[in-house]
Amino acid sequence: MARGIGDERDRAWVDRAIELLLADRAAEAPTPLRAFPLAGPPGAALYLKDESRRPTGSLKHGPARDLFLDALKAGQIGPDTSLFEATSGNMAVAQAYFARLLGLPFTAVVPGKTGAAKRRRIEEQGGRCHPFDPPLAVYEKARSLAEESGGHCLDHLERVGDAVDWRGPESLGAQILGDLEKAGESAPVWVVVGVGSGATSAAVGKYLRMRGVGTRVAVVDPEHSAYFPGWAADFPGYTTGMPSRIEGIGRPRMEPAFDSSVVDLVIPVPDVASVAAMRHLHAVTGVMAGPSSGSCLWGAFSVLDRMRREGERGSVVMVVGDAGESYRDTYYDDSWVAAKGWELGGPLSDMERFTATGTWGVALGE
Repeated sequence: MARGIGDERDRAWVDRAIELLLADRAAEAPTPLRAFPLAGPPGAALYLKDESRRPTGSLKHGPARDLFLDALKAGQIGPDTSLFEATSGNMAVAQAYFARLLGLPFTAVVPGKTGAAKRRRIEEQGGRCHPFDPPLAVYEKARSLAEESGGHCLDHLERVGDAVDWRGPESLGAQILGDLEKAGESAPVWVVVGVGSGATSAAVGKYLRMRGVGTRVAVVDPEHSAYFPGWAADFPGYTTGMPSRIEGIGRPRMEPAFDSSVVDLVIPVPDVASVAAMRHLHAVTGVMAGPSSGSCLWGAFSVLDRMRREGERGSVVMVVGDAGESYRDTYYDDSWVAAKGWELGGPLSDMERFTATGTWGVALGE
């Protein structure tokens, strides 16, 4: 329990904080569902659930709020609690937003080589960055800083799976089904999501199974990540020891929040395909999203082709994980991509052909 929680004043503050976060969730507009213009395959449709429209620009916004609510209810956050997290990504941006909403200091412990643009996104939401090396030591450093200050480490990789409210009407699974119903569509055949902490695929999969709609969940996984080989081998202890090059998804180990029992398919996606696909998504729809959304689009085309081959009709929904503005100097920059050795021409041609004709010609997971 964080220091200073227990007296009447502190409990009153916690009650107000919970009310504030619940009111914030109720007031937040649902993210849009957009149709992707496909010429084929016949009888199939592709929709984008655009989570980049969240207030902090990514699907991490809702889980971050759930982490705060869970910690408040557990008595781990009070009016004077300093908050810490070990990440430089979208989760830290969202956590900084909610910490500022509650008037609490927030520190993201980030690898020393974290770029200025990523630090700036956290700082713009009121957080501060604490660079630390080696990169894999940031998790223990965040916990030690919290302990030394009498604060609280939000520790999303360990806690987010239990914190996420996957049953509620504002959950991502509920919104996907509700959006399609409003559009006059039945439940989708597939939902395609990326996997970082594993919380999103678990939350969506649990909700869909609770509803009994028959929708299957496909997870896309980049190179060097543990989820595809661990899932294929049914070995949750699988590790790679290597970082993902696709920001937002991929982990060197299978994180605790990942629930393989609600995942029907894991699709390995080459990194070059993820980058080509994010650019194709922008060119076709105008949606400028991050590279994890490119992975999802590649995966969505794969399952649409599978549906065509098996004579299955219906819709596929892919989740757009985050906005692409912060990637202008990296994944959207030709010089940066060339320095990585990624040749985008082949996968771009594959995607353009599929969008125009419905002919894929790429083996699942290739």
